[in-house]
Amino acid sequence: MIGFLRGKLAFKAPPLLMLDVNGVGYELEAPMTTFYNLPALGTEILLHTHLVVREDAHILFGFSTEADKAMFRTLIKVNGVGPKLALAILSGQSAEEFQRCIQNNDTQALVRLPGVGKKTAERLVIEMRDRLPDLSDASGTVDSATSSVAKVQRVANPKQEAISALCSLGYKPLDAGKMVQNISAEGKSCEDIIRLALQGSVR
Repeated sequence: MIGFLRGKLAFKAPPLLMLDVNGVGYELEAPMTTFYNLPALGTEILLHTHLVVREDAHILFGFSTEADKAMFRTLIKVNGVGPKLALAILSGQSAEEFQRCIQNNDTQALVRLPGVGKKTAERLVIEMRDRLPDLSDASGTVDSATSSVAKVQRVANPKQEAISALCSLGYKPLDAGKMVQNISAEGKSCEDIIRLALQGSVR
C-alpha cells in the first residue's frame, strides 16, 4: 500500500492531478477540498494516498489531510458507497463538516451532495454513526516545500474546466452549467469557481 507521495505538482485538472516523484509521474484523483489547498505547478508537496484495486484498473486517490483520507476509507466501507461517491462527498464537504452532519443526523445537508439521495443519506447516518474515524490527530493541510503557498495557476477557460470537474464529481452537465452560470470568472481559477458552485449547492 502506498501511504503517501512527496513530489512536484506536475498537472492538475479537477478531479485529476499528477505528481512527479523522482521522474515518475503518479496520476491521482482527489476531492476538491484537496484542490483548494494546492500550490502552483512545480511546487513540491506531500499527499496522503489510498490505492483502490479493481479488475480493470488501479486507482490512486490523494488527500491533503489524514482526516480526509481516514473519512474516505470509512465511507467506502458503507454499503452502496464507492470511491467515486466518496470523492464527491468530500468535495462538497470537509471531513469535519461531514462528520458533524452524521452526528447531527442532518440528512437534508447530505442530500444536497452529488449522488446522495434520501435513502443514501439515511444509510450514511445509520451506518457511519458508530464508525466515524477519530479526526483529532488527522488535521493539517498539503505539505509544501515552499515557505508560502504560490498563487494557483489560471486556466484559459476556468468556467468550462469547472463544469467538466463538476460532471466528474457526479453532477449532470445541465445542473453543473446552472451551478456556475451566475459566477463571474474574472480573476478566478477553476478551483475558485468550483468552490463557489459547491457552496451554493449545499446551502
